[in-house]
Amino acid sequence: MIETNRPAAAPAEDEPDLLRDQFRQLLRYRRLLGAGIGIGLLGGVYLGVSTADTYVATADVVLRAPTDDPFNPSLAPDKAINIGSERQVALSSSTANEAAKKLGVSASGFAALRSGLQVTNPPQSMVLRFTYTASSPKEAAKRANAMTEAYLLKRQEALDVTRDKMVKGYQDQRDPVAKQLDELVKQINSMPAGPGRDAAYSSKTDLQSKVNTLNSNIAKLEALDMSPGRVTSAATAPPGADGPGIVMSLALGAAVGLALGLLAAWVRLVFDPAPRSEGDVARALRAPVLGYLPRDRTGGGPLLAAGEADPRLAEEYRSVAFRLAYDARFADRRRLLVVAPRGSSETAAAVAVNLGASFAETGKDVLLIEADLRTPVLASQLPTDAGGRPRWSQTPGSPKGGGRHADSEWPDGRQLVVDAGESGSFDLIPGERARNVPRALTSARATRLISEADSPNSTVVVLAPPVLSYADALALVDRVDGVLVVCDPRAVHRSDLSRIRELISGAGGTVLGAVLHAPLPGEKRGRGKGKGATAPSPAPAPSPAAPQPLTREAAEPEQHIPGDGTDTVALRTVRMGRR
Repeated sequence: MIETNRPAAAPAEDEPDLLRDQFRQLLRYRRLLGAGIGIGLLGGVYLGVSTADTYVATADVVLRAPTDDPFNPSLAPDKAINIGSERQVALSSSTANEAAKKLGVSASGFAALRSGLQVTNPPQSMVLRFTYTASSPKEAAKRANAMTEAYLLKRQEALDVTRDKMVKGYQDQRDPVAKQLDELVKQINSMPAGPGRDAAYSSKTDLQSKVNTLNSNIAKLEALDMSPGRVTSAATAPPGADGPGIVMSLALGAAVGLALGLLAAWVRLVFDPAPRSEGDVARALRAPVLGYLPRDRTGGGPLLAAGEADPRLAEEYRSVAFRLAYDARFADRRRLLVVAPRGSSETAAAVAVNLGASFAETGKDVLLIEADLRTPVLASQLPTDAGGRPRWSQTPGSPKGGGRHADSEWPDGRQLVVDAGESGSFDLIPGERARNVPRALTSARATRLISEADSPNSTVVVLAPPVLSYADALALVDRVDGVLVVCDPRAVHRSDLSRIRELISGAGGTVLGAVLHAPLPGEKRGRGKGKGATAPSPAPAPSPAAPQPLTREAAEPEQHIPGDGTDTVALRTVRMGRR
C-alpha cells in the first residue's frame, strides 16, 4: 500500500519563514504598536515645539601654555595643560560672574546665564568649544562671546597670579643673600691682606653665585609669554533655529515610536503563553493543523452544518474530512476521537457532527458516538429519527424493535438516525448521564460499539469531554487511536497542547491534527471557559421549533418524545446549544 499523505509531524520551516511568521505575529499587537507610535509622535511634537525658538551660537578657543620660546618644538602643551580642569574652569561660577558683569545680568538671571552654556573639547586638540543656547540668535552670539572673553580673562589672571607668586618667592630668597653679600663686601674692603681676607673673598664668591641664580630665575619668569590662548572662531548669530523642525521631529518621533512599539510587541510575544500561529500549534502537537473554522457571520455560534447560511464553514468541514480521509493512519482503522483541550466542548461537538455529515456525504456508513456522559445534549439538539439497534446489541432473545436495552447502563442499545439534509444521514449513539462514567466508557459494550469501524466502508466518530478536564478521552484513546484536537488558539497555552500530546501518546494514541476556531460569542478573548469542567447552560426556552425534551418515564404513550423521529428538521438550519 502506497501512502499518499502521511503528515506525521509539523512541516519543517526554514529561518526566513520563521522570521516572516514572527513579524506577522508582531502585527497582531496593533494596540501596542499604535501606543508606541502615539508616544513617539507626542515626543516629536514636544521636541519640535520646544526647539522652535532655540538658537545656538558657538565660539572656539585654543589654549596656550606659558613659554619663553613658543617656537621650541620640544614643548608639549598637553603636558602643561589639563584640558579637563580647564573645561571645569570655563563652566565655573567665577567665569559666569565675570560674564554677568560684562553683560549686565542681574542676580536673578545668573542661573539662566549658566544653564545656557555648554563647553566641550574636540578629541585630540587643545580647543575648548563654547556653545550657548538662547531664545534669540543675537543673544546667543553675544553671550557665547562674553563667556569666551570671561574665561580668557580669568585664565590670564590665574597665570599672572601664579607668576607673581613665584617671582615674589625668588625675591624673598634673594634679598637676604644680597644683603649679606653687601655686608661682606664692606668687611673685605676694611680687612688687611692675609689669609682672613682670602677666606672672605671665597665666601663672597658663593653668595654672588646664589644671587645671580635667583636673579636669573626671576628674569626667566618675567620673560615668559603668559598669553592664556586665542579665539580661533568667534560666535556669530545663527541663521536659523537649532531644532530639527516640526516635520522632521514628527518623522523622527514616529520612527522611534514604531521601534518602541515593535519592542513592546516582541516582549509581549515572547512572554505570551498562547500559540502565536498555526505553526506553534503544529509544533506543540507534532501534528498538522487541518483547518481553521471561519467566524460565524450570523453571530449565533457555530452551526451543525452551515448550508446556505455560511458556505465557507461547510467547505472548511469538507476540507478537514478530505485531509483525514487521505491520512493513512486514519484510513487504516477509520476511528476518530474529537476532543477539546479544556472548558467548553461546544465547537468540538459541532466538528464531530459536521465531520460525520461530511463522511456520510462521501458514501461512508458513519456512526457518531456521544461519549460525553456528563453533559449529553446531541439527542435533544439534532434532527433525529429512531433507528435499528446496532449489531453488537442484537443478542439472542432481545427484541428486534426500538426501545431501551434491558440494562440501564450506557450504551443501552438506542440508536438514532440524524438527517444531515443534502449530505445524507448517519447514525447517532446519544450520550446519557451515567452513575460511573469510567466504567461505562471502558465496558465491553462500548468497545464492541467502537469496533463498528472494522466493518467495510464504516467510520466511527467519537465525541469526548475536554481531555484536560476529565480522563474520559484517555480511556477511549487505545480503542480509537486517531485523535482530533479542536481548540481556540487564543484560549489555550502551548504547554496545554504539549501536555495533550504527551497524554495521548502515553495512552497509546496518535494526534492526527488540530482544528482551530475563533472565540465563541460571549467568551472573553484570550481565555477559555474555565480551567475545569463547565456546567451545562440552562435549556433554551420552549418554542414550536424546539420543544422541551421529556423523559420517557414521564411521557404518556401517545405523547411526543423529542429524538424519536417525529421532529426531523434539515441539519443545516439547526444551531448548536451551549454545552
